[in-house]
Amino acid sequence: MKMSTEGSKIDIHSVLPDKYRANLHLEHPTVQWRYGKPPTYESANQLFEEGRTKVWPKGSLEETVQNVVKSWQVEINNKARLQDFKTINPEKFKLFVNGREGLSGEEVLGDGTFNAMLKSSLPDEYKFYKAEEETHESAHNDFKTCFPRGFAWEVIEVYSPPPLIAYKFRHWGFFEGPYKDHSPTGEMVQFYGMGVLKVDSSMKVEEVHVYFDPTELYGGLLKGKRTASESKTADSSASACPLFNLQK
Repeated sequence: MKMSTEGSKIDIHSVLPDKYRANLHLEHPTVQWRYGKPPTYESANQLFEEGRTKVWPKGSLEETVQNVVKSWQVEINNKARLQDFKTINPEKFKLFVNGREGLSGEEVLGDGTFNAMLKSSLPDEYKFYKAEEETHESAHNDFKTCFPRGFAWEVIEVYSPPPLIAYKFRHWGFFEGPYKDHSPTGEMVQFYGMGVLKVDSSMKVEEVHVYFDPTELYGGLLKGKRTASESKTADSSASACPLFNLQK
């Protein structure tokens, strides 16, 4: 599972079938795409292939889990209607992040994966990401901008088979574009996490449980220098939120 900008770029030209997302080029023409047409993943696939730490055997459980999650990411980030999803059981689907209350498919589709993954119950002065102030599109555009080559995702280990699949993952990208008021550093930003997929006999997902530390992600993004207009605010916030000290 991932908070992904993979595939955010829409190509007006025809492309070869995606080797990690087979269903992407087999979609029915009635599918409604959020950005008007199916996404393409050439840049993100290159980033993935150059930076992955595991190359799983074709047909292995690890490869299957990795591709199932990548296909789910395509749908939740790019499809406009839950009825067009092939990877989940919409009547049972729930997303649970770091032990919080589960979100339905419609809620995740409306909020977007970044907002679903980065919500926090902390007081505002401690938040480095304010999901309530973001939309699906604003969050998507911010991460697409700061990771122009994509935000790659891989399975590191799979610990149990279906119907309850436990796995470890890695998520990474290169901070080569601005993130809000933070200048790019050019450095790789990455984080690790754990996930559990509850699937039915057709490998359709009924529940997703994800556990990760968002400060691993924001520790890299907040290292970028802030614009002069924001520097005073950043300094005043540093004593309240230790994470902001990473900027200095």
